[in-house]
Amino acid sequence: MPTAAILGAAGYAGQETLDRLLAHPALELVALGSESLAGEPAAALDVRLNGHLPAFVPNEEALAAGADVVFVCLGHEEAAALAPPAGTIVVDLSGAHRLADAALYPTWYGFEHPRPDELARWSYSVPELGQPEPPLVSNPGCYATAALLALAPIADLLEPGSVVIDAKSGVSGAGRSLKASSHAGFVLENVSPYRVGSHQHAPEIAEVLGFPVCFVPHLLPVRRGLLATCYAHADALRLRERLDEAYTGSDVVRLLPDGAAPELARVQGTDAAEIGVFSDRATGKAIVVCALDNLGKGAAGQAVQNANLALGLDETAGLRLLGVLV
Repeated sequence: MPTAAILGAAGYAGQETLDRLLAHPALELVALGSESLAGEPAAALDVRLNGHLPAFVPNEEALAAGADVVFVCLGHEEAAALAPPAGTIVVDLSGAHRLADAALYPTWYGFEHPRPDELARWSYSVPELGQPEPPLVSNPGCYATAALLALAPIADLLEPGSVVIDAKSGVSGAGRSLKASSHAGFVLENVSPYRVGSHQHAPEIAEVLGFPVCFVPHLLPVRRGLLATCYAHADALRLRERLDEAYTGSDVVRLLPDGAAPELARVQGTDAAEIGVFSDRATGKAIVVCALDNLGKGAAGQAVQNANLALGLDETAGLRLLGVLV
């Protein structure tokens, strides 16, 4: 059975990755990395975790544990400095390897990339749009995943200058670290835009689509879930036909029936995504909406999906896809 290690297992993305590995029928967890919990038992993260899991170790020790696949759930700059072990599949959930051009990192991520020559070795993968190329896989950002699922299959049918993406995410998208903008007093009973015109997922979206987009994210007063509403000049009927072709047979992405709208409630806590296609009666603009869980398909679920494909396993092993949530 292939083995797995998680770096940054105490963060939201790390804990969600751990949760999926606990239910994975074909991956054995051999190392849990965390600087804050090193030396502590797994139950220090969550009392529901029993004694069969390995204790936490420093991230470098987890990286060197000899696992067949390593999930990197670290901050962008910390992940960028890692030296991947030879012969190991690495799935990076940070933004450290999402942009092909190292010159973009100071502007969009705030640091000079320490390993610019290594970026070409990383495969950026939304599995429904292109298979990962192991051993080094860059897991897309949550907003980028929703936008690309909605727009990438139809990019050639859109007027590039007309594309606007209005996206909203739950507070867990900001990570576990404390900050003023994630305090209950700021988040509750409030909806606010942030990083307007300067969010780091914008160049990631443009890199795949082949043209820049106007992208504005907003913070919702909910724990998890993400909804991206994309506007463009295009024929909505042609877009629906193309999206139907792209996702027919997918176990992860659902194109909803005509007139049905994606909803956060149906995707929260899952690794699925929903897409709806509409036409604005007043202007004729096409509207494509994608809903997913920012910690599921937007992070850990997609990371496990990418790892499954890189290892030659069942693509959906360990994913949360079935069920009817209330």
